[in-house]
Amino acid sequence: MKYLHYIGTYFLMIVEMFRKPTKWSVMKQLILKDIDDLIIGSLGIVAFISFFVGGVVTIQTALNISNPLIPKYLVGFATRQSVILEFAPTFISIIMAGKVGSFITSSIGTMRVTEQIDALEVMGINSLNYLVFPKFISLLLYPFVISIAMFLGILGGMAACVYGGFSSLSDYIIGIQTDFIPFHITYAFIKTTIFAFVLATIPSYHGYYMTGGALEVGKASTTSFVWTSVVIILLNYILTQMLLS
Repeated sequence: MKYLHYIGTYFLMIVEMFRKPTKWSVMKQLILKDIDDLIIGSLGIVAFISFFVGGVVTIQTALNISNPLIPKYLVGFATRQSVILEFAPTFISIIMAGKVGSFITSSIGTMRVTEQIDALEVMGINSLNYLVFPKFISLLLYPFVISIAMFLGILGGMAACVYGGFSSLSDYIIGIQTDFIPFHITYAFIKTTIFAFVLATIPSYHGYYMTGGALEVGKASTTSFVWTSVVIILLNYILTQMLLS
């Protein structure tokens, strides 16, 4: 029963987020600030992780292909499939649940503790629209972050493959091009867009509806990360079953 209450409150929050919008001159500044905090501020860690994890995927694939009858281009093929289908959209989203989700929860939760949200309501401002909607709009750019993760993951795999001596550059490129299915990119971006919505709303929910003092802000951030990760993993399973089976 408690979880049904949470789900109902969550969907009411989403509906309320679109009502009584803040005037555009103010909203524009909020959106630009959130793009800087949530998207641009995440590019460094996403680029670093993507490049080196792509390299690790390539090395592990190459080391497990010990049969000389198996063509070397399969290293590039396996890296491409792993990075595009799962690593970039799902693994990076879980990392972002920790970075971006915790930031959203703590920033909104701090405003709740210091009664700034109450002050917004007293002034007649829809606090959910003011606080959550800019984060939702800014995270619509999240597929751009994932496209960079895809590119750097494959690039990192290429660097590991060539400099590690596991395969030639031409074999790796042939593997990347072999049996390429364009819908896999579409599938990855559909997942990414849905994950972006989850990243914007679940952490906001835990920050907005938290109670207590400063200590509870940290607890809310942890809870938000756990639930965001769980929802992303469940949605990943459902979307994969729906779109690829």
